[in-house]
Amino acid sequence: MSDYTITLTSAEEKALETEMIDINEWIKNAVSSRTEIASANITARLLDHCNTNDITLATGLAAQIDQAYELSVVEKASESSPPAVD
Repeated sequence: MSDYTITLTSAEEKALETEMIDINEWIKNAVSSRTEIASANITARLLDHCNTNDITLATGLAAQIDQAYELSVVEKASESSPPAVD
């Protein structure tokens, strides 16, 4: 598990306070929502890969995400090549 810390300027904090009651809770919800989307994308790609290649799918979300990395179905965004620009 990792912990992340962000720093807001006073102006950024004041701006956010006009839009939300609890900035920390909003940030946690935003990250949680994005992780659900990423997890769904990973498991869909893994399922397709496993079905195509007759590979047994791991049990449980964490195990499936690990399996997707192990099978090179996914990689960290920082390790992927940027799309070609015409």
